[in-house]
Amino acid sequence: MPDVATDTFKDAERRLYLAFLDNDLNRWLGRIPEQLERGLDRRRHGDLPAWEKAVAKLPALTSARQVDLQADSVSVELELSDADRRRCENLLKILMPWRKGPYCLGDIDIDTEWRSDWKWQRVAPHLSPLKGRRVLDVGGGNGYHAWRMAGDGAAFVLVIDPSPRFYYQFQAVRHFVGNADDYRTHFLPVGIEDVPENLAAFDTVFSMGVLYHRPSPLEHLLQLKDTLVPGGELVLETLVVEGDAQTVFMPGERYASMPNVYFLPSSKALAHWLERCGFEAIRCVDETVTALDEQRATKWMTFHSLADFLDPVDRTKTVEGHPAPRRATLIARKPR
Repeated sequence: MPDVATDTFKDAERRLYLAFLDNDLNRWLGRIPEQLERGLDRRRHGDLPAWEKAVAKLPALTSARQVDLQADSVSVELELSDADRRRCENLLKILMPWRKGPYCLGDIDIDTEWRSDWKWQRVAPHLSPLKGRRVLDVGGGNGYHAWRMAGDGAAFVLVIDPSPRFYYQFQAVRHFVGNADDYRTHFLPVGIEDVPENLAAFDTVFSMGVLYHRPSPLEHLLQLKDTLVPGGELVLETLVVEGDAQTVFMPGERYASMPNVYFLPSSKALAHWLERCGFEAIRCVDETVTALDEQRATKWMTFHSLADFLDPVDRTKTVEGHPAPRRATLIARKPR
């Protein structure tokens, strides 16, 4: 087990084990200790002790709080003294950059790089109702969308993402949310390849912003399918290009300054991939060019962002001359 000295982390782990038991994830349960140890290994992540310490030092929150997981900004209203507010803000900034959000914790507004609420607004109207469902969010970042899923009534939400920074950002938000979520929302610092094969345990699975980082995209789609119960729903969002069912673009070493970007299909080609992988009821519910005010630098993410990744003269192209980022969301069903 990771060497965490605070009740906060120990309680989170205990709740994670209980949630796996409650949701019949027994096949996965025995792997959790090794996965946590590997995912939070201080030898692999030099900044990890600072992130862990930042979360551990967040002050105890004893005043009444009101949690809103349905607002555009995941919000926790509570009274903080001036000293506690400064302390919380300084500690939360140690976890920068904050990419997914926004959040309002106490009266601390975390203006994240992405307006992730915009994506949620585009996707949510097309989902099967999440109430009572078990949900897996693959590559879910710091968990912003997972909190929104819980806000829409999901019974159990598990974020998996191998980034330890995102893990500690999630735990920081958890500190503010407290027991208001009744611990329906959890985070495990692993990737999809660490999920047991043929798990067939989740009613809804999200994979948003992951597929284009996969050198074998069909393998990723099949891995996602394996996590779903028969009749379960896949929500897939990824970078795409314009074109017909045969159009697939593979950039060079970088795309919009990002390394490890492999295949960008058209939305029609992506639907064909899903069909070949055995999904049914496939539909594209959104296709949108990413706007400069949806992904941008802020005081909580001070590095280069979308504006720096586009041609300064022709914003329809990336700095490499490729088509500017366009994202599509497709929804599909695993056959019963």
